Amino acid sequence: MLLKLGIILILIVLNGFFAMSELAVVSARKSRLRELAGQGQRGAAAALRLAEDPGRFLSAVQVGISLVGILAGAFGGAALAGPLAEAIASALPSLASVARVLALAIVVGGITYLSLIIGELVPKQLALRNAERLACFTAPALTGLARMASPLVTLLDWSTEAVLRLLGGRVQPRATVSDAEIRMVLREAAQAGVVEPEEQEMIVGVMRLADRPVGAVMTPRPNVDWIDVNAPDDVIRAKLRDTRHSRLLVCDGDIDNVLGAVQAKDILNRCLLGQPLDLRAAMRPVAAVPESTGLLKVLELLKRGPVHLALVVDEYGSLLGIVTTADLFKVIAGGLVEYDGSPELQAVRRNDGSWLLDGRLPLDEVSELLELPELQAGEGYHTLAGWLLARLDHLPQTGERLRWRQWIFEVVDMDGYRIDKILAIPSQ
Repeated sequence: MLLKLGIILILIVLNGFFAMSELAVVSARKSRLRELAGQGQRGAAAALRLAEDPGRFLSAVQVGISLVGILAGAFGGAALAGPLAEAIASALPSLASVARVLALAIVVGGITYLSLIIGELVPKQLALRNAERLACFTAPALTGLARMASPLVTLLDWSTEAVLRLLGGRVQPRATVSDAEIRMVLREAAQAGVVEPEEQEMIVGVMRLADRPVGAVMTPRPNVDWIDVNAPDDVIRAKLRDTRHSRLLVCDGDIDNVLGAVQAKDILNRCLLGQPLDLRAAMRPVAAVPESTGLLKVLELLKRGPVHLALVVDEYGSLLGIVTTADLFKVIAGGLVEYDGSPELQAVRRNDGSWLLDGRLPLDEVSELLELPELQAGEGYHTLAGWLLARLDHLPQTGERLRWRQWIFEVVDMDGYRIDKILAIPSQ
Protein backbone atom coordinates (compact mmCIF):
# COMPACT_ATOMS: atom_id res chain seq x y z
CA MET A 1 0.00 0.00 0.00
CA LEU A 2 2.78 2.44 0.92
CA LEU A 3 4.62 1.60 -2.30
CA LYS A 4 1.50 2.42 -4.32
CA LEU A 5 1.07 5.72 -2.46
CA GLY A 6 4.72 6.51 -3.11
CA ILE A 7 4.33 5.87 -6.85
CA ILE A 8 1.30 8.18 -7.02
CA LEU A 9 3.16 10.87 -5.08
CA ILE A 10 6.14 10.59 -7.46
CA LEU A 11 3.81 11.02 -10.45
CA ILE A 12 2.24 14.11 -8.86
CA VAL A 13 5.68 15.59 -8.11
CA LEU A 14 6.71 14.87 -11.71
CA ASN A 15 3.62 16.73 -12.90
CA GLY A 16 4.66 19.65 -10.69
CA PHE A 17 8.16 19.59 -12.18
CA PHE A 18 6.72 19.85 -15.70
CA ALA A 19 4.36 22.69 -14.72
CA MET A 20 7.13 24.59 -12.91
CA SER A 21 9.60 24.13 -15.78
CA GLU A 22 7.12 25.29 -18.39
CA LEU A 23 6.18 28.49 -16.58
CA ALA A 24 9.77 29.24 -15.51
CA VAL A 25 11.09 29.17 -19.08
CA VAL A 26 8.14 31.13 -20.47
CA SER A 27 8.34 33.78 -17.70
CA ALA A 28 12.12 34.14 -17.67
CA ARG A 29 13.48 37.41 -19.08
CA LYS A 30 15.59 36.75 -22.15
CA SER A 31 17.87 39.65 -21.32
CA ARG A 32 18.62 38.12 -17.92
CA LEU A 33 19.19 34.68 -19.46
CA ARG A 34 21.66 36.20 -21.94
CA GLU A 35 23.46 37.86 -19.05
CA LEU A 36 23.63 34.57 -17.11
CA ALA A 37 24.81 32.69 -20.20
CA GLY A 38 27.57 35.26 -20.66
CA GLN A 39 28.62 34.68 -17.05
CA GLY A 40 28.85 30.94 -17.68
CA GLN A 41 25.80 30.00 -15.58
CA ARG A 42 25.04 26.32 -16.05
CA GLY A 43 21.83 25.74 -18.00
CA ALA A 44 21.43 29.41 -18.99
CA ALA A 45 22.30 28.83 -22.66
CA ALA A 46 19.86 25.91 -22.87
CA ALA A 47 17.14 27.98 -21.17
CA LEU A 48 17.74 30.82 -23.62
CA ARG A 49 17.38 28.47 -26.60
CA LEU A 50 14.10 27.15 -25.20
CA ALA A 51 12.80 30.65 -24.48
CA GLU A 52 13.58 31.84 -28.02
CA ASP A 53 11.80 28.86 -29.61
CA PRO A 54 9.25 27.63 -27.04
CA GLY A 55 6.97 25.78 -29.47
CA ARG A 56 8.79 22.45 -29.47
CA PHE A 57 9.44 22.14 -25.74
CA LEU A 58 5.92 23.31 -24.80
CA SER A 59 4.42 20.51 -26.86
CA ALA A 60 6.77 18.00 -25.23
CA VAL A 61 5.91 19.28 -21.74
CA GLN A 62 2.21 19.07 -22.52
CA VAL A 63 2.66 15.46 -23.61
CA GLY A 64 4.48 14.75 -20.34
CA ILE A 65 1.82 16.45 -18.20
CA SER A 66 -0.98 14.58 -20.00
CA LEU A 67 0.72 11.19 -19.64
CA VAL A 68 1.50 11.75 -15.96
CA GLY A 69 -2.08 12.83 -15.27
CA ILE A 70 -3.52 9.78 -17.01
CA LEU A 71 -1.12 7.41 -15.23
CA ALA A 72 -1.80 8.95 -11.82
CA GLY A 73 -5.56 8.72 -12.25
CA ALA A 74 -5.58 5.21 -13.69
CA PHE A 75 -3.03 3.78 -11.25
CA GLY A 76 -4.66 5.47 -8.28
CA GLY A 77 -8.12 4.18 -9.13
CA ALA A 78 -6.92 0.64 -9.76
CA ALA A 79 -4.35 0.36 -6.97
CA LEU A 80 -5.96 2.25 -4.11
CA ALA A 81 -9.72 2.09 -4.61
CA GLY A 82 -9.95 -1.69 -4.02
CA PRO A 83 -8.00 -1.87 -0.72
CA LEU A 84 -9.71 1.30 0.53
CA ALA A 85 -13.17 -0.15 -0.28
CA GLU A 86 -12.35 -3.30 1.69
CA ALA A 87 -11.20 -1.21 4.64
CA ILE A 88 -14.41 0.86 4.57
CA ALA A 89 -16.62 -2.26 4.35
CA SER A 90 -14.74 -3.86 7.23
CA ALA A 91 -14.84 -0.80 9.47
CA LEU A 92 -18.38 0.28 8.55
CA PRO A 93 -20.47 -2.74 7.49
CA SER A 94 -23.50 -0.51 6.93
CA LEU A 95 -21.65 1.14 4.04
CA ALA A 96 -20.53 -2.10 2.43
CA SER A 97 -22.93 -1.68 -0.50
CA VAL A 98 -21.45 1.69 -1.45
CA ALA A 99 -17.91 1.11 -0.23
CA ARG A 100 -16.51 0.79 -3.77
CA VAL A 101 -18.07 4.04 -4.98
CA LEU A 102 -17.09 5.87 -1.80
CA ALA A 103 -13.51 4.62 -2.00
CA LEU A 104 -13.21 5.67 -5.64
CA ALA A 105 -14.53 9.15 -4.78
CA ILE A 106 -12.04 9.51 -1.92
CA VAL A 107 -9.13 8.36 -4.09
CA VAL A 108 -10.06 10.65 -7.01
CA GLY A 109 -10.67 13.60 -4.68
CA GLY A 110 -7.40 13.06 -2.83
CA ILE A 111 -5.34 12.70 -6.02
CA THR A 112 -7.03 15.79 -7.51
CA TYR A 113 -6.32 17.85 -4.39
CA LEU A 114 -2.67 16.81 -4.25
CA SER A 115 -2.31 17.37 -7.99
CA LEU A 116 -3.62 20.92 -7.67
CA ILE A 117 -1.44 21.80 -4.68
CA ILE A 118 1.78 19.85 -5.34
CA GLY A 119 1.40 19.42 -9.09
CA GLU A 120 0.22 22.90 -10.12
CA LEU A 121 -0.17 25.80 -7.69
CA VAL A 122 2.98 25.53 -5.56
CA PRO A 123 5.34 24.79 -8.51
CA LYS A 124 3.90 27.67 -10.55
CA GLN A 125 4.26 30.10 -7.67
CA LEU A 126 7.89 29.04 -7.30
CA ALA A 127 8.40 29.49 -11.05
CA LEU A 128 7.01 33.02 -10.99
CA ARG A 129 9.18 34.02 -8.03
CA ASN A 130 12.43 32.49 -9.33
CA ALA A 131 11.89 32.31 -13.09
CA GLU A 132 15.47 32.68 -14.35
CA ARG A 133 17.10 30.46 -11.71
CA LEU A 134 14.57 27.64 -12.14
CA ALA A 135 14.68 27.99 -15.94
CA CYS A 136 18.45 27.38 -15.85
CA PHE A 137 17.95 24.44 -13.47
CA THR A 138 15.25 22.69 -15.52
CA ALA A 139 16.37 23.58 -19.07
CA PRO A 140 18.73 20.58 -19.59
CA ALA A 141 15.98 18.13 -18.59
CA LEU A 142 13.44 19.88 -20.82
CA THR A 143 15.87 19.82 -23.74
CA GLY A 144 16.30 16.07 -23.33
CA LEU A 145 12.53 15.56 -23.06
CA ALA A 146 11.97 17.61 -26.21
CA ARG A 147 14.46 15.46 -28.13
CA MET A 148 12.95 12.17 -26.92
CA ALA A 149 9.41 13.31 -27.68
CA SER A 150 10.34 14.89 -31.01
CA PRO A 151 8.62 12.25 -33.22
CA LEU A 152 5.42 12.43 -31.18
CA VAL A 153 5.53 16.23 -31.07
CA THR A 154 5.96 16.37 -34.85
CA LEU A 155 2.94 14.11 -35.29
CA LEU A 156 0.88 16.24 -32.91
CA ASP A 157 1.91 19.48 -34.65
CA TRP A 158 1.01 18.03 -38.04
CA SER A 159 -2.34 16.79 -36.73
CA THR A 160 -3.12 20.16 -35.15
CA GLU A 161 -2.36 22.05 -38.35
CA ALA A 162 -4.48 19.61 -40.36
CA VAL A 163 -7.47 20.09 -38.06
CA LEU A 164 -7.04 23.88 -38.17
CA ARG A 165 -7.04 23.83 -41.96
CA LEU A 166 -10.22 21.73 -41.97
CA LEU A 167 -11.85 24.30 -39.68
CA GLY A 168 -10.75 27.16 -41.94
CA GLY A 169 -8.04 28.45 -39.62
CA ARG A 170 -4.37 28.94 -40.24
CA VAL A 171 -1.20 28.89 -38.21
CA GLN A 172 -0.37 32.38 -36.97
CA PRO A 173 3.21 33.67 -36.98
CA ARG A 174 4.88 34.23 -33.66
CA ALA A 175 3.58 37.39 -32.02
CA THR A 176 5.97 40.28 -31.56
CA VAL A 177 6.02 42.77 -28.73
CA SER A 178 3.93 45.85 -29.55
CA ASP A 179 4.37 49.46 -28.47
CA ALA A 180 1.31 49.14 -26.25
CA GLU A 181 2.83 46.17 -24.40
CA ILE A 182 6.11 48.03 -23.85
CA ARG A 183 4.21 51.03 -22.47
CA MET A 184 2.22 48.73 -20.19
CA VAL A 185 5.44 47.21 -18.84
CA LEU A 186 6.84 50.71 -18.27
CA ARG A 187 3.66 51.75 -16.48
CA GLU A 188 3.80 48.71 -14.20
CA ALA A 189 7.51 49.30 -13.56
CA ALA A 190 6.77 52.91 -12.59
CA GLN A 191 3.98 51.81 -10.25
CA ALA A 192 6.33 49.27 -8.65
CA GLY A 193 9.04 51.91 -8.22
CA VAL A 194 11.52 50.16 -10.53
CA VAL A 195 11.69 53.25 -12.76
CA GLU A 196 10.84 56.84 -11.91
CA PRO A 197 7.73 58.39 -13.53
CA GLU A 198 9.98 60.92 -15.27
CA GLU A 199 12.07 58.08 -16.71
CA GLN A 200 8.91 56.38 -17.93
CA GLU A 201 7.77 59.53 -19.73
CA MET A 202 11.18 60.02 -21.36
CA ILE A 203 11.34 56.41 -22.58
CA VAL A 204 7.86 56.76 -24.07
CA GLY A 205 9.00 60.03 -25.64
CA VAL A 206 11.97 58.30 -27.30
CA MET A 207 9.55 55.72 -28.71
CA ARG A 208 7.50 58.56 -30.19
CA LEU A 209 10.49 59.67 -32.28
CA ALA A 210 10.14 56.54 -34.39
CA ASP A 211 6.40 57.09 -34.92
CA ARG A 212 6.10 60.77 -35.75
CA PRO A 213 6.91 62.58 -38.99
CA VAL A 214 8.69 65.91 -38.81
CA GLY A 215 5.53 67.71 -39.87
CA ALA A 216 3.98 66.86 -36.49
CA VAL A 217 6.58 68.73 -34.43
CA MET A 218 7.85 71.51 -36.70
CA THR A 219 7.41 75.21 -35.97
CA PRO A 220 4.85 76.21 -38.63
CA ARG A 221 5.69 78.85 -41.21
CA PRO A 222 3.62 81.70 -39.64
CA ASN A 223 5.61 81.33 -36.38
CA VAL A 224 9.06 81.26 -37.98
CA ASP A 225 11.32 84.24 -37.20
CA TRP A 226 13.49 85.38 -40.11
CA ILE A 227 15.71 88.30 -41.14
CA ASP A 228 15.88 89.94 -44.53
CA VAL A 229 19.49 89.90 -45.71
CA ASN A 230 18.93 93.35 -47.22
CA ALA A 231 17.55 94.92 -44.01
CA PRO A 232 19.43 97.87 -42.47
CA ASP A 233 21.57 97.32 -39.39
CA ASP A 234 19.11 98.90 -36.95
CA VAL A 235 16.33 96.54 -38.12
CA ILE A 236 18.64 93.54 -37.73
CA ARG A 237 19.62 94.64 -34.22
CA ALA A 238 15.98 95.11 -33.24
CA LYS A 239 15.09 91.68 -34.61
CA LEU A 240 17.89 89.99 -32.69
CA ARG A 241 16.94 91.87 -29.53
CA ASP A 242 13.25 90.94 -29.69
CA THR A 243 13.46 87.32 -30.82
CA ARG A 244 13.15 84.42 -28.37
CA HIS A 245 15.22 82.13 -30.56
CA SER A 246 18.95 81.54 -30.78
CA ARG A 247 18.82 80.78 -34.52
CA LEU A 248 17.11 82.77 -37.27
CA LEU A 249 16.54 82.15 -40.96
CA VAL A 250 18.17 84.56 -43.38
CA CYS A 251 16.01 85.25 -46.44
CA ASP A 252 16.26 87.41 -49.52
CA GLY A 253 13.20 89.64 -49.41
CA ASP A 254 10.72 86.83 -48.72
CA ILE A 255 10.54 83.79 -46.45
CA ASP A 256 10.30 81.54 -49.51
CA ASN A 257 13.81 82.63 -50.55
CA VAL A 258 15.83 81.10 -47.72
CA LEU A 259 19.57 81.68 -47.99
CA GLY A 260 20.65 80.04 -44.74
CA ALA A 261 20.53 80.60 -40.99
CA VAL A 262 22.48 82.64 -38.46
CA GLN A 263 23.08 82.09 -34.79
CA ALA A 264 22.47 85.10 -32.58
CA LYS A 265 25.76 84.54 -30.77
CA ASP A 266 27.69 84.84 -34.06
CA ILE A 267 26.12 88.24 -34.72
CA LEU A 268 26.84 89.27 -31.13
CA ASN A 269 30.49 88.26 -31.56
CA ARG A 270 30.76 90.40 -34.67
CA CYS A 271 29.29 93.36 -32.80
CA LEU A 272 31.70 92.91 -29.88
CA LEU A 273 34.63 92.73 -32.28
CA GLY A 274 33.50 95.91 -34.01
CA GLN A 275 32.79 94.12 -37.29
CA PRO A 276 29.88 95.11 -39.58
CA LEU A 277 26.57 93.23 -39.38
CA ASP A 278 27.24 91.17 -42.50
CA LEU A 279 24.58 88.45 -42.44
CA ARG A 280 26.04 86.72 -45.47
CA ALA A 281 29.39 86.33 -43.71
CA ALA A 282 27.77 84.91 -40.56
CA MET A 283 25.24 82.80 -42.42
CA ARG A 284 25.42 79.00 -42.42
CA PRO A 285 23.73 76.56 -44.80
CA VAL A 286 20.63 74.64 -43.72
CA ALA A 287 19.24 71.34 -44.98
CA ALA A 288 15.67 70.72 -46.11
CA VAL A 289 13.51 67.66 -45.44
CA PRO A 290 10.04 66.61 -46.64
CA GLU A 291 7.27 66.88 -44.05
CA SER A 292 6.86 63.08 -44.04
CA THR A 293 10.45 62.40 -42.91
CA GLY A 294 10.68 60.45 -39.65
CA LEU A 295 12.07 62.17 -36.58
CA LEU A 296 14.88 59.65 -36.09
CA LYS A 297 16.21 60.45 -39.55
CA VAL A 298 15.83 64.18 -38.86
CA LEU A 299 17.75 63.77 -35.61
CA GLU A 300 20.69 62.22 -37.44
CA LEU A 301 20.60 65.06 -39.97
CA LEU A 302 20.54 67.76 -37.29
CA LYS A 303 23.43 66.17 -35.40
CA ARG A 304 25.62 66.59 -38.49
CA GLY A 305 24.43 70.11 -39.37
CA PRO A 306 26.25 73.32 -38.37
CA VAL A 307 23.19 75.07 -36.86
CA HIS A 308 20.99 72.12 -35.75
CA LEU A 309 18.10 73.49 -37.80
CA ALA A 310 16.37 72.17 -40.93
CA LEU A 311 13.70 73.45 -43.28
CA VAL A 312 10.50 71.44 -43.70
CA VAL A 313 9.11 71.61 -47.23
CA ASP A 314 6.12 70.17 -49.09
CA GLU A 315 6.07 68.24 -52.34
CA TYR A 316 6.32 71.48 -54.31
CA GLY A 317 9.36 72.71 -52.40
CA SER A 318 7.45 75.42 -50.53
CA LEU A 319 8.46 76.14 -46.95
CA LEU A 320 6.08 74.68 -44.36
CA GLY A 321 8.14 75.37 -41.26
CA ILE A 322 11.39 74.58 -39.49
CA VAL A 323 12.54 71.94 -37.02
CA THR A 324 15.33 72.17 -34.46
CA THR A 325 16.90 69.87 -31.91
CA ALA A 326 14.78 71.63 -29.26
CA ASP A 327 11.63 70.41 -31.03
CA LEU A 328 12.88 66.83 -30.84
CA PHE A 329 13.88 67.25 -27.20
CA LYS A 330 10.34 68.38 -26.39
CA VAL A 331 9.00 65.12 -27.85
CA ILE A 332 11.19 63.20 -25.40
CA ALA A 333 11.01 65.40 -22.31
CA GLY A 334 7.60 66.98 -22.76
CA GLY A 335 6.51 70.57 -23.27
CA LEU A 336 8.91 73.24 -22.08
CA VAL A 337 8.09 76.58 -20.49
CA GLU A 338 8.41 79.73 -22.54
CA TYR A 339 10.12 82.89 -21.30
CA ASP A 340 6.78 84.40 -20.34
CA GLY A 341 6.16 81.48 -17.96
CA SER A 342 3.42 79.72 -19.95
CA PRO A 343 3.75 76.18 -21.32
CA GLU A 344 4.11 75.92 -25.06
CA LEU A 345 1.57 73.15 -25.62
CA GLN A 346 -1.08 72.87 -22.94
CA ALA A 347 -3.27 69.92 -22.02
CA VAL A 348 -5.20 70.85 -18.89
CA ARG A 349 -7.55 68.43 -17.11
CA ARG A 350 -10.52 70.32 -15.66
CA ASN A 351 -12.56 69.43 -12.58
CA ASP A 352 -15.54 68.24 -14.65
CA GLY A 353 -13.38 65.64 -16.46
CA SER A 354 -13.00 67.64 -19.67
CA TRP A 355 -9.66 68.56 -21.27
CA LEU A 356 -8.60 71.98 -22.56
CA LEU A 357 -6.23 71.14 -25.40
CA ASP A 358 -3.93 73.18 -27.60
CA GLY A 359 -4.75 72.65 -31.27
CA ARG A 360 -1.06 72.02 -32.03
CA LEU A 361 -0.88 68.92 -29.80
CA PRO A 362 0.25 65.85 -31.77
CA LEU A 363 -2.52 63.30 -32.23
CA ASP A 364 -0.65 60.45 -30.54
CA GLU A 365 -0.43 62.48 -27.33
CA VAL A 366 -4.13 63.33 -27.50
CA SER A 367 -4.88 59.66 -28.14
CA GLU A 368 -3.10 58.72 -24.91
CA LEU A 369 -4.73 61.49 -22.86
CA LEU A 370 -8.27 60.67 -23.99
CA GLU A 371 -7.68 56.90 -24.25
CA LEU A 372 -8.72 56.91 -27.91
CA PRO A 373 -6.51 54.45 -29.83
CA GLU A 374 -8.59 55.14 -32.96
CA LEU A 375 -7.36 58.74 -32.99
CA GLN A 376 -4.54 58.49 -35.51
CA ALA A 377 -2.72 60.88 -37.82
CA GLY A 378 -3.86 60.85 -41.41
CA GLU A 379 -2.70 62.10 -44.76
CA GLY A 380 -2.07 65.83 -44.48
CA TYR A 381 -2.53 66.27 -40.72
CA HIS A 382 -0.68 65.29 -37.54
CA THR A 383 -2.18 67.58 -34.89
CA LEU A 384 -5.52 67.78 -33.10
CA ALA A 385 -6.45 70.93 -35.02
CA GLY A 386 -5.63 69.27 -38.33
CA TRP A 387 -7.71 66.21 -37.43
CA LEU A 388 -10.67 68.39 -36.44
CA LEU A 389 -10.46 70.35 -39.70
CA ALA A 390 -10.41 67.09 -41.67
CA ARG A 391 -13.48 65.84 -39.77
CA LEU A 392 -15.47 69.06 -40.08
CA ASP A 393 -14.41 69.63 -43.71
CA HIS A 394 -14.70 73.40 -43.26
CA LEU A 395 -13.15 76.21 -41.23
CA PRO A 396 -15.09 76.19 -37.94
CA GLN A 397 -16.44 79.05 -35.87
CA THR A 398 -15.85 79.47 -32.13
CA GLY A 399 -18.32 77.27 -30.23
CA GLU A 400 -18.72 74.71 -33.03
CA ARG A 401 -18.81 71.10 -31.82
CA LEU A 402 -18.03 67.64 -33.16
CA ARG A 403 -19.20 64.45 -31.44
CA TRP A 404 -16.79 61.54 -32.00
CA ARG A 405 -16.72 58.26 -30.10
CA GLN A 406 -17.24 59.04 -26.39
CA TRP A 407 -16.02 62.64 -26.64
CA ILE A 408 -17.37 66.00 -27.79
CA PHE A 409 -14.77 68.34 -29.30
CA GLU A 410 -15.63 72.05 -29.05
CA VAL A 411 -13.66 74.85 -30.69
CA VAL A 412 -13.23 77.44 -27.92
CA ASP A 413 -10.67 79.79 -29.50
CA MET A 414 -9.60 80.69 -33.03
CA ASP A 415 -6.37 82.53 -33.86
CA GLY A 416 -7.22 83.95 -37.25
CA TYR A 417 -7.77 80.92 -39.47
CA ARG A 418 -6.05 78.57 -37.01
CA ILE A 419 -7.82 76.49 -34.37
CA ASP A 420 -6.03 77.52 -31.18
CA LYS A 421 -7.88 75.86 -28.27
CA ILE A 422 -10.18 72.85 -28.21
CA LEU A 423 -12.30 71.58 -25.32
CA ALA A 424 -12.72 67.78 -25.18
CA ILE A 425 -15.85 66.94 -23.16
CA PRO A 426 -16.82 63.36 -22.17
CA SER A 427 -20.20 62.56 -23.69
CA GLN A 428 -22.78 61.07 -21.36
